[in-house]
Amino acid sequence: MIADRLKRFFKAKKGFSNLGEEEIIKRFLNQLDHKKIAVDIAANDGIFMSNTYHLYKDGYGGLAVECDNKAFASLANSYKNFDNVLLSKAFVYPDNVVKLLEGYEIPYDFGFLSFDIDGYDYFVMKELLQKYRPTLICAEINEKIPFPIKFTVKYSRDYVWGVNHFFGQSISQLHLLCEEFHYDLVEVYYNNAFLVPKEKNKNFKKLEPGEAYRDGYINKPDRAAKFPYNKDVDVLLTMPPEKALDFIHDYFKKYKGKYEATL
Repeated sequence: MIADRLKRFFKAKKGFSNLGEEEIIKRFLNQLDHKKIAVDIAANDGIFMSNTYHLYKDGYGGLAVECDNKAFASLANSYKNFDNVLLSKAFVYPDNVVKLLEGYEIPYDFGFLSFDIDGYDYFVMKELLQKYRPTLICAEINEKIPFPIKFTVKYSRDYVWGVNHFFGQSISQLHLLCEEFHYDLVEVYYNNAFLVPKEKNKNFKKLEPGEAYRDGYINKPDRAAKFPYNKDVDVLLTMPPEKALDFIHDYFKKYKGKYEATL
């Protein structure tokens, strides 16, 4: 099972998050005026590789959403003593994400959003940001797809992640949402991007996506050790954009029509 392999691979890590993201989350939130409400979309079991468990333990309220039966059962058991954390067993789509948060009375400007659905992330985030303005967002990117390629899986209710490289959105695609909804990209940390509303960003440097991706993923000295499963696509990082785009189209040829990829 991939979960068992990942548990062995990261067993030496500190904290609950995958690669130590919780320390970055704390650093940002400590310098941001925010409501102590966290929303975790795709919360899994609520503990393993969680970006929000440490916040809930520290007294944050909020909402944890998970669709898998087994994972949700573990989540419910682990969070049974968190009286101010609401749980929802639900699939999240572009057309229900706002209603979901409204149904649990999540405030417009809640403090932290952890977002990682391994699929059509771009389209769900786009709808969420039409109505909500979280103070800090940690959004997974498909780190395999280099800047400046704009890549996203298309929305389809039939989509199921195949536990492979075909998922999510690239850093360049996510940056389109930053521009549309006036968020600053303040860090890329391996396969996660951190975003802050422009009007609340008083302390952090706004980064360009290429710079952030280079420093936060490509040039990380332990990148290959942490992402050994990316070895077959690492050649993308050395290609000019046009050739990289051709490579992606060939690599994902069985998914033709199910994604968008442009320069």
